[in-house]
Amino acid sequence: MSKPDLNQYKDRMDRAITALKDEFSGLRTGRASAGLIEHIVVEAYGTTSPITAVASISVPEPRLITVNVWDRGLTVAVEKAVRNAGIGLNPQVDGQTLRIPIPPLTEERRKELVKLAGKYAEEHKIAVRNVRRDGMEALKAQEKKGEISQDELKRYETEVQGFTDAAVKRIDETLKTKEQEIMQV
Repeated sequence: MSKPDLNQYKDRMDRAITALKDEFSGLRTGRASAGLIEHIVVEAYGTTSPITAVASISVPEPRLITVNVWDRGLTVAVEKAVRNAGIGLNPQVDGQTLRIPIPPLTEERRKELVKLAGKYAEEHKIAVRNVRRDGMEALKAQEKKGEISQDELKRYETEVQGFTDAAVKRIDETLKTKEQEIMQV
């Protein structure tokens, strides 16, 4: 009888948490962050590219993002992409540099962002639960084939449930931190 590799399920749950943190980095908090615009896609050279493939992003001040476009011909395309990204930012062009002031968030917009953060967190909790389901099904299949005993099945199921509980707790903590960050005035 061989012990099943339960770490694969823990790793998949950890990846769900990492993906959530990436999504959270794109949510505005009233402070400038390169993560706000890194996901923006620009129409360049007849194809679409991430903004980071055509420009460098920096944050010289807490309420300002600058984007240095490498090819002068793409400056307008980058400006248009940022303006149309639906994140409420209005870049100002200065040669090949875009200056993007970060306006303070209204109370209403903060509440919308908190709701959105909650939605992201719930999606990732579902992903974690799906990983748990996959693990439980694999363990039951191994028990059915006689690869593990019923006692081992129960022990392994408890271990997978522990991974799940820990991952959900980390998602909740990450969400709470992000909500506080958004609601700070």
